[in-house]
Order: sequence, then C-alpha cells, then structure tokens
Amino acid sequence: MKFTLAWLKEHLDTKASVAEIVDTLTRIGLEVEEVFDPATALSTFRVAQVLKCEKHPNADKLQVCEVNTGTERLQVVCGAPNARAGLKGVFAPVGSHIPGLDLTLTKAKIRGVESSGMLLSERELELSDEHTGIIELPADAKVGSPAAKALGLDDADHRGLAPSGAARASGAPRCRR
Repeated sequence: MKFTLAWLKEHLDTKASVAEIVDTLTRIGLEVEEVFDPATALSTFRVAQVLKCEKHPNADKLQVCEVNTGTERLQVVCGAPNARAGLKGVFAPVGSHIPGLDLTLTKAKIRGVESSGMLLSERELELSDEHTGIIELPADAKVGSPAAKALGLDDADHRGLAPSGAARASGAPRCRR
C-alpha cells in the first residue's frame, strides 16, 4: 500500500517530520520501504512556454515547436495534438530521464528535424495514465521554474510512503529502514 504524507496527516494530529513519522511507523512494526519525494524525482523538469508551432515538413501528426525554457529557446518536435503557441507545459531537457518511458533523452532528429528536448504528458512523468496531450500548466506558471512547483508537488505532503513488501506479506514486525 502506498499513501501520501498529506493523507496520513488527515488521520493524525501531528507536526512530526517525515523522518520522525518513518521512525515511528518502523518502531510499531510498519516498516517503510520507500519515501518518495516527487520534487526530487522531477527536479530536472522545468516550466516552458511554446512560442510557436508549425507543421512538421515530413510528418502529418507532428509539429515543430519553438520553446522558451527560461534560459534558452529550443526547437522541439512534438506529436501532442494540444501543442500550440502560448501553452505552458513541462519541458525535459536533453539528458533528462523520462520515468514513464524509461528513457534518457538525447538530441535527436525526428523525421529529419532536430529536436532538443521534450514536452511531457502526465503518463511520461508517471503522474497518471493520461497521455492524450502534453501537460497544460496555468498561465501564471513561471517559465524556467521547477515543474514540480507548478504541478503542486513541491511540498513534503506529497511524499509517498510505501510499507515493505516483506512486512506486508509476513505480517511480522520488522525493523529496517
């Protein structure tokens, strides 16, 4: 079972830190296998704005987008139907690991056009199964800022806690962190 710190705090009246909660759960026999911090996991992704989109010269369902990442303007080939000028989304620079694809991005030519990064869907970030288009961030999202912040995943309450599989299977208390 996985649950967020925010969910746990709905059921507990505590101001304890994540480490204190993990220690207490372990002490009472609920071994915590993992504490997942989405802000850390998403740290390479930034808010970017699509400045312009043009039809890809060699593919009907692709667009060539000019993207402002906050530090530079890059060309990104995108297949999402909702890609359009003005849209703010989550940008993955070359070298980023895309968890939902288990892929590390490289600069690539897609149907003959260079692409220097990727605009991401929720599924590519493992936030949901949604993949019909790229994530659309609010208009007030700051270009170049961390995507986790724009997605509301930058505070400790979004950390996930996962009890150990061994502890679940055996039902026996275990003391390991």
